Amino acid sequence: MPIKQHPVFTSFHEVQHPLLQHKLTLLRKCDTDKKEFNELVGEISTLLVYEVTKDLPLTNESVQTPLEKCEMPFLAGKKPVILAILRAGLGMVGGFLNLMPSARVAHIGLYRDESTLEPHLYYFKVPSHSKDRQFYICDPMLATGGTAVCAIDKLKASGVRKITFVCILAAPEGVEKVFSAHPDVPLFAVKLDRKLNKKGYILPGLGDAGDRMFGTK
Repeated sequence: MPIKQHPVFTSFHEVQHPLLQHKLTLLRKCDTDKKEFNELVGEISTLLVYEVTKDLPLTNESVQTPLEKCEMPFLAGKKPVILAILRAGLGMVGGFLNLMPSARVAHIGLYRDESTLEPHLYYFKVPSHSKDRQFYICDPMLATGGTAVCAIDKLKASGVRKITFVCILAAPEGVEKVFSAHPDVPLFAVKLDRKLNKKGYILPGLGDAGDRMFGTK
């Protein structure tokens, strides 16, 4: 897929595939209903999986085909983990599981204080023996970056070192904050939007992903 690396925040990558760009446009439209919105989030997530998993390690194992035995590649190591940031990150989990059905699913609960825009942790559940696993943090929006930094902080404090952050839309302010705190963590998005407004919403954005996903707007 066509990938654009940010010239300054070098850990940030835009996945510029035409199908992703088209589906993101549909996702942005205010008249896209709840059912279609959720379907689009899942489809976009599935397409992103191809890119964000490109560096997963492989090992060879013996396989018996109908004709002969041969050495073939398998994914190596422990099963990867999809870490959904509640609640909107849940919408991306199915897209990952479409291609990695054996992946583990973890959850982190973070809410943003509407006055300070600072994140607050209220839930964290990951598989046992997670230190050697590859984690994919999922959240449709990377806005202020506070939630993303908090999630990465929590994983690193738990001993996790292989972390990738995956979103659909990102704001420059959020990318800068995550890059400054964790330059070693790759960031992937379909699009880097223009900026945040005073309330911390991405412009032009797509509104509140969680509200549109769960019908609570």
